[in-house]
Amino acid sequence: MQAVILAAGKGSRLNPITLNRTKAMVPILGRPIVERVMETMVKNGIREFIMIISREDGEVGRYFQEQTTLDVDIQFVVQKERLGMANALCLAVPYLHDTFVLSACDNLTPVEHIAELIATHQQQQANATLSLMKAEPAMISRTGVVEIQNGQITQIVEKPALDEAPSDIASLPLYVFSPKLLQYLAEVKPSLRGEYELQDAIQMLIERDGHVTGVITQSRLQLTNAADLLALNRHYLTTGGDTPQLAPRSVGQHTHLITPLRIEENTTIGPGCVIGPRVYIERNCKIGADVLIKDAVILRDSVVEDGRQIVGEVVS
Repeated sequence: MQAVILAAGKGSRLNPITLNRTKAMVPILGRPIVERVMETMVKNGIREFIMIISREDGEVGRYFQEQTTLDVDIQFVVQKERLGMANALCLAVPYLHDTFVLSACDNLTPVEHIAELIATHQQQQANATLSLMKAEPAMISRTGVVEIQNGQITQIVEKPALDEAPSDIASLPLYVFSPKLLQYLAEVKPSLRGEYELQDAIQMLIERDGHVTGVITQSRLQLTNAADLLALNRHYLTTGGDTPQLAPRSVGQHTHLITPLRIEENTTIGPGCVIGPRVYIERNCKIGADVLIKDAVILRDSVVEDGRQIVGEVVS
């Protein structure tokens, strides 16, 4: 099975974090979030990927050529303009052979959920299987919402008003599709915001072919803002799935390092500091003297002044 990864988004709500890298390359304990998403699929036997990237994102290509540890084959496709998910998927069509997984690069669900999605799709011989999650009222108007009858999805509405939503079940940006969906992409018209919405193609599939189902997940992690970045790194620090790394260039006297903690190479830490717990410091940072850092992310090339206290923050 193949997977399409949508990784062309700029990540404007993550500014200033994304001023010098795209959302796909924002690090989660030393690895880009797009690689974390791919890892969950590799654990489900997927090795062939089509990745949609923006034309200004040369870093993602270099990373997967030189640094990734995943044993995968990736076809990079450039989306020249950010015109929505349906437009992005159109660009992947020439490389798709059969049933495929489609995922945004900023949506992480459990490995077991992806396994259930694939199994359900195959067992029910579905045309599409959607990843679903119960949504809080505040989220309804910011996501796609589905109507379900007798285990089948009968309607999907993109970002409805709360009083017009068909349910409180949201469609996450993770899907298993049969090739039948692809024939409807050309019929999708631009939305009011000028984007080609994938939900329009899914609704055509529902109405003309049916057999669209879903699987509910109880948890997921997403990357939308700085608070999400903190939560994602905290999750990977505390779940213990990664090999710890403490590789500072130098550490001053009377500095205490408290795990769980990850410090990357070429980082210097002054004397009298308390670093941790639940801290990720990316490479090439300079931490001054008498600094306190706790529950925080310090991104590459940052300079932290003497005496500063950083708790529950992202520094970039």
